[in-house]
Amino acid sequence: MDAARKLGVDAIKAVDVPDRLAEAWTDAFAVRFADVEAAAQAIVDHARAQPFDAILSVDDSASFVAARASERLGLPHNSPQAAAAARNKHLMRTLLRQGGVQVPDFRRFYTSDDPREVAAQVSFPCVIKPLDLNGSRGVMRADDADQLGAAIKRLSKLLHSIDPAADPKPFLVEDFIPGFEVALEGLLDGGRLKVLALFDKPDPLDGPFFEETIYVTPSRLPDDTQQAIFRCTADSARALGLRDGPIHAELRVNAQGAWLVEIAGRSIGGLCAETLRFARSADVSLEELILRQALGLEIDSFEREPIAGGVMMIPIPAEGLLRGVSGIADAKAVPGVEDVVITAKLNYPIVPLPEGASYLGFIFARGETPAQVEAALRAAHARLHFDIQPIISLQLVA
Repeated sequence: MDAARKLGVDAIKAVDVPDRLAEAWTDAFAVRFADVEAAAQAIVDHARAQPFDAILSVDDSASFVAARASERLGLPHNSPQAAAAARNKHLMRTLLRQGGVQVPDFRRFYTSDDPREVAAQVSFPCVIKPLDLNGSRGVMRADDADQLGAAIKRLSKLLHSIDPAADPKPFLVEDFIPGFEVALEGLLDGGRLKVLALFDKPDPLDGPFFEETIYVTPSRLPDDTQQAIFRCTADSARALGLRDGPIHAELRVNAQGAWLVEIAGRSIGGLCAETLRFARSADVSLEELILRQALGLEIDSFEREPIAGGVMMIPIPAEGLLRGVSGIADAKAVPGVEDVVITAKLNYPIVPLPEGASYLGFIFARGETPAQVEAALRAAHARLHFDIQPIISLQLVA
């Protein structure tokens, strides 16, 4: 919305709210993302009175709605089929394999399946993951049948807490891909990939859970490795049918090359986009680039600012009530740190991965080199202290 105001663009914000609250939501257009057809039709009906030039989704839950509404209005868009593939991990893996992209062996199972039979059909180590959650939520590594059985039980509990319906919930089990991880931010234009940033993830992501922490750009990887990552991302987008707009991809790299973990038809999540600034003046945001492309406006430069940048997604160390955060001023005083933003609410429950779906907040840093940025992020995090009170459950027995 800030980028739209800067460009003088009239923007209407559509949000996912319960029907009972829709009339009270005065600062946005309320729709239900879960009912894709009804939500898309509501947007189409709204456009009859106030035509749109583009529809953008800022998260996975709205991507299918945006694609369907754009299709009906004849606006540039990724196909609904591609939007669905970018959200469903089993469909994504299937299309990647059909498109000739290197993928690990994978199988789809259901929470009603016998864990012993599941274990007999997969290789170890493996990774179990839900089909449509993001941010590594519900993703766990298992090194043997006992660990896999425990992970299936844990994931089943999570999936049924999200959707209490009694029907079995699907999940994916795939071979664990050894190596290190990177993240790529890009724009697709008619199927052509323009890489905006490649982030190194210096912390190992080997399990048992896969909580992301530090992103630093530009990448310190050799040029040939970066080119392999770019090719894998472009091939993956093509295999899924993604052709236009922002993409965010997660990849693992090892001696066999680059492997796509996930690709989404949206930009980077949370506040992480604050890390990216473009043009030598460093006054162009990622959101401004996305808006300019969607509206057919001129883009002067896709080049990042000429210094390194990074973000740390502050992990949740324990479950409980967040009572306080100290050390913020000390963390902000670390050379190179630009800001520390705590997004978790005080006196509210916090839950770490794999059940959790958020972070405590974000630390942003800039510097002459990626190494300086990484060091600043780690030093700032070390100065933060979180007061987390365990939640005590009482059961009264008459």
